[in-house]
Amino acid sequence: MATIWIDGEWHDRASAKVSVFDHGLLYGDGVFEGIRVYSGKVFRLREHLERIYDCAKAIDLTIPIAPDEFGRIIEEAVRRSGLQEAYIRPIVTRGVGDLGIDPRKCPKPTVIVIVDGISIWPPERYEQGLSVITAGTPIPHREALSPRVKSLNYLCHAMAKLEANNAGADEALMLDSSGHLAEGTGQNLFVLKRNVLRTPPLSAGILAGVTRGAVMELAVAAGISVREELLNRFDVYTADEAFLTGTASEIAPIRSYDGRPIGSGKRGPVTKDLMARFRRLVGSEA
Repeated sequence: MATIWIDGEWHDRASAKVSVFDHGLLYGDGVFEGIRVYSGKVFRLREHLERIYDCAKAIDLTIPIAPDEFGRIIEEAVRRSGLQEAYIRPIVTRGVGDLGIDPRKCPKPTVIVIVDGISIWPPERYEQGLSVITAGTPIPHREALSPRVKSLNYLCHAMAKLEANNAGADEALMLDSSGHLAEGTGQNLFVLKRNVLRTPPLSAGILAGVTRGAVMELAVAAGISVREELLNRFDVYTADEAFLTGTASEIAPIRSYDGRPIGSGKRGPVTKDLMARFRRLVGSEA
């Protein structure tokens, strides 16, 4: 069942509440993480904790508990949920203030941990592949707020997802301000051509995905050359295979992009192999 911890108190879905004056709600002023649970064990908790503390520091937000304690709270939330396969959403907001935007009016951050299930697409999509379009909504300009900050303001990504929904597609890829491919609405992008796996670099203004890093490790171990390079739509149109990665999404193959089939139009053999390797990895770390 869903288990929620808010500032030291335990709740279920019905009892969990936040103030309407919380600046996370009013202004998207806060940061969050997405973490997976496999076989009752938290996957790469340390990496996720490092990222949320880095993101908080980047927006001058002090998380009022130490990382080790935060980790123990997360693990206790998983235990209380009773879920063996789950998704964790730690959230830290600027806290309760007033209707003004001044962060000084928020004396204490709000800390939340949610443990529940998650399903992004139907299971068959992981065999058939996703239909993907290019979103007209770009990612935020990297000089406005670093996209490496996993902030509570995901409106651009939500609008891109809405575009995919309206087009009858499973997912959308978002461009940066120069027209290069950046990421999905909540995933990193990989394309394979002649046994070379490419993904946009962090300098392109993408989130440094934990699953992205794990997949790069797995690909190198499988003898695949991995490069971080700027990509455009041509690179996806002409790829032998393409897939998305993310904590919630795991590894999701792409079967078509903007109406063009990718490779054979089905999940490719390298993608299938990496998916199997990823399952073994999470099993070994569980």
